[in-house]
Amino acid sequence: MSEPYAQVSVRILDKEYQVACPPSERTDLLDSAEILNEKMREIRDSGRVVGLDRIAVMAALNMANDLLHAEARDRLLEGDISDRLKLISDRVESVLGGSQQLDL
Repeated sequence: MSEPYAQVSVRILDKEYQVACPPSERTDLLDSAEILNEKMREIRDSGRVVGLDRIAVMAALNMANDLLHAEARDRLLEGDISDRLKLISDRVESVLGGSQQLDL
């Protein structure tokens, strides 16, 4: 059975929005709204972008770019971890293989 949805009020650039979300995701929604609010304030306060729609689009583009960079870092870390695990596995195999030969 699916979770019931609750109305959550978020404030972004001094404007109130009602958003429906499962109660278990309320904290994540509020945290996300706070991050978005901060990004939009930075853009608005820079004075280079005017208009709520344009500020929202610029914030979305900046956040999407941040996400792409984070995903690229994750892929690099996963590759590094995979390489290290392979090296450890090879070493363990080498040690176990050597000790099995000694036991014979």
